[in-house]
Amino acid sequence: MKIALIGYGKMGKEIEKIALSRGHEIVSIIDVNNQEDFNSDAFKSADVAIEFTNPMVAYSNYIKTFEAGVKLVSGSTGWMDKHGEEIKKLCTQGGKTLFWASNFSLGVTIFSAVNKYLAKIMNQFPAYDVTMSETHHIHKLDAPSGTAITLAEEILENLDRKERWVKGTMQAPDGSVSGSAECAANELPVSSIREGEVPGIHVIRYESEADSIILTHDAKNRKGFALGAVLAAEFTANKEGYLGMSDLFPFLK
Repeated sequence: MKIALIGYGKMGKEIEKIALSRGHEIVSIIDVNNQEDFNSDAFKSADVAIEFTNPMVAYSNYIKTFEAGVKLVSGSTGWMDKHGEEIKKLCTQGGKTLFWASNFSLGVTIFSAVNKYLAKIMNQFPAYDVTMSETHHIHKLDAPSGTAITLAEEILENLDRKERWVKGTMQAPDGSVSGSAECAANELPVSSIREGEVPGIHVIRYESEADSIILTHDAKNRKGFALGAVLAAEFTANKEGYLGMSDLFPFLK
């Protein structure tokens, strides 16, 4: 399979290693200094492009990829509020293809399934209140993380006493803390920490007077994310439309 990479930071380089190890060919690499390559024959020859950048440029990358006639896999977050409906419509009605996930880690995929199941159980036990926290490296621009938002929305779908998630505390790289974890009974607070080079830690806590139940996913490195992205690209090569992890892994449905 021919793969184009959009974004050649730490994730892009890890994806390149795994793609090559699985017998794929990298035909184009686009980063900040060669945006004109979206129009190149090499980029247009790709079966799938894999994009990991940031909220400020993700939407533009999507449009340029679609205009080149290339299918896209993306793990960029922070663009959904402004452009989510437009991108979905382009895929469901406009003939474009995007496989999007807030997190491609196979471990997070399993974690997500457990999260949904536990929320369904906890719907029967109102004595437990739920909170969430996420920790990421200091370079991450959006907070809460896209993964935390996805996990929070999964809880809301299955826990009747919670109606919406809200931002909790935010600990900046310098250690300063803003915001508050105080919220209404029907709200789920999601707190964020930015420190060091942490790939990603997500913690879901159910607390009662009697005990605590804690779910944690702690990414050790970027390998799990990169492998998931390549698996998604292999899946997307012969698919169309707006796709996600529940299409790749039916046990999430």
